[in-house]
Formats: sequence, C-alpha cells, structure tokens
Amino acid sequence: MACPACGGSVVAFRVPASLREHAPADETAICSVCLRTMPASEIEAGADAADPDEVDFSGIDDSFPSGRAGVAFALLLGKLDSLALERQSIEELCEAAERAGTDVRLALERLALAEGLEPQFDIERRTSQLASFR
Repeated sequence: MACPACGGSVVAFRVPASLREHAPADETAICSVCLRTMPASEIEAGADAADPDEVDFSGIDDSFPSGRAGVAFALLLGKLDSLALERQSIEELCEAAERAGTDVRLALERLALAEGLEPQFDIERRTSQLASFR
C-alpha cells in the first residue's frame, strides 16, 4: 500500500463514529512520510483498515499515539495544512486526542524530531500556531 502523493507506506484505520465528520472516509489512511490522510479506498491494492482500538501507528514513528488517540491525532495531522479553513475540526480533534490520553503538543514536538518525515506542513510552526487556538 502506497501513498498516491509521495509513494510512502500508509496505515489504514476505521474511524469511530464520533470522529467521522472530520475524516475523508469511514476507512481512512495516513501516509507514513507526508502525513496526508486519504480514503483507504484510494490506495493502490486497497488497504486493510484496522479497528480504532487496535491500529498501530508505529510505522510512522514510535512516538505516535496508539488506538483511538492515534486515530484522532492522525486525522488532526491531515488537517494541519489548512489551519484557517479547518480550525473548528482541528480544535475538536485536539480535544478528542486529549480525552483519549494524548498530549497533542508533545506528540507534535516528537514528530518534528522524527527522521524520514516530509509532511506537507511545517510541524514546528503548526505546533506554535495551535497553541494560539487554545
């Protein structure tokens, strides 16, 4: 399974009903390189979407949150290239990730240090911009 944008490997997951309004599809995937999110159905050869409680995001980075917190965090990452247009969704996803046990700011700071990532946005800059939201 490869990302259509950069060719990186992807992690596919089912989105819980409470987060579906923020997802590109009920079964979504995140690229382990560019951190884009996309419907899992758009990936070559399809993708087996993991249950939200069992999804393993360690292929992106060992510091990536797991389970439902990771799902909310992954969806958040997919929105960070458009802060102005996605502000409400970003705030709701931050809250969902935090309720599930993730310190969003710390998770972003750790991703900023991860090797091999080439996100479509500047992680460090977005981290400081998110702080002004809340």
